[in-house]
Amino acid sequence: MKPIWSGGISFGLIYIPVNLYTATEPVELDLDLLSKQELSPIRYARIDTKTGKEVAWKDIVKGYRFEKGDYVLLEEADFEKAAMERSKTISIECFVQEAEIDAKYYEKPYYLEPEESAQKTYALLVDALSKSGKVGVAEFIFKNREHLCTLQPEGDVLILNQMRYQSEIRELEELKIPKRTESKESELKLALQLIDTMTEKFDPADFKDDYIGTLKKLIQAKARHKTYKVAEAGSPKLTEISDLMAALEKSLKDIKVAKPA
Repeated sequence: MKPIWSGGISFGLIYIPVNLYTATEPVELDLDLLSKQELSPIRYARIDTKTGKEVAWKDIVKGYRFEKGDYVLLEEADFEKAAMERSKTISIECFVQEAEIDAKYYEKPYYLEPEESAQKTYALLVDALSKSGKVGVAEFIFKNREHLCTLQPEGDVLILNQMRYQSEIRELEELKIPKRTESKESELKLALQLIDTMTEKFDPADFKDDYIGTLKKLIQAKARHKTYKVAEAGSPKLTEISDLMAALEKSLKDIKVAKPA
C-alpha cells in the first residue's frame, strides 16, 4: 500500500509523524460505456464551450467565478498558501466521548501509520486513548480542503475517521416528518419484542454485496449466451394501521420459527 498523505498528529506539544492510508476498497464492477451500434468504448472529452474544440489537460486551469463570465484563476501555489502550516498536520483540538458524536457526521475511515522514529509516541497515544475511552477530534487539510475527523484506536492502530462539518448536513425543514406521538401500549410491546428477538452481536463478515455477486453470474451467463434466472421479489405493500397488530404478531412468529434454537 502506498500512503496517500504524509504529515503528523499534534496534540499539546506532542508531534507524531504519520502516513495516511485509505482503509476502504470499493467492491464494484468496472463497466465501460459503449456506443449501442458499434459497441466501441466511449471517451470523455474536455470541450471549450466557446470554440467547441477539445482542450488538453496541460491547457486547463482552475478558476472561481465571482461574476458572470469573470473568473479568478487559481494556481497550485494559491492552494498551498491557503493551507499554510496546517497542510501537514492533523491537529487534535479536543477529546470527547465517542457516543457524543452522531453517526451521520462520519464519512470515510483511514489508517494512520507512524514513521519509524515516532513508534513510541504513536503507541503512547493509542494506549492513552484506549484507556480513556475517548476519541480525539481534529482537523487537517487533504485534497485542497479542510476536513474534520476523529482519531480512535483499534487494537494497535489509529483509525482516522473523516467527518462532515455541521454546515454540510442538510436541514430537515423540507421533509414532511410526522410528529412523534405516544404509541399504543400493545403495539409498542410487540415492536420491542420483535427488536429483542432480532437482536444479535454485530459481525460485519455476516454481510456481503449480493447485488454485485448476482450481476457477475448474470454477466457470465450472457457471455455463454445463456439465461440466468433470478427469483423476482414481490412488491411490498404499505402496512395499514388496522393491520399493524397482525403484522407485528406474524413478524414475531416468523422470526422465532426461522431462528435456530
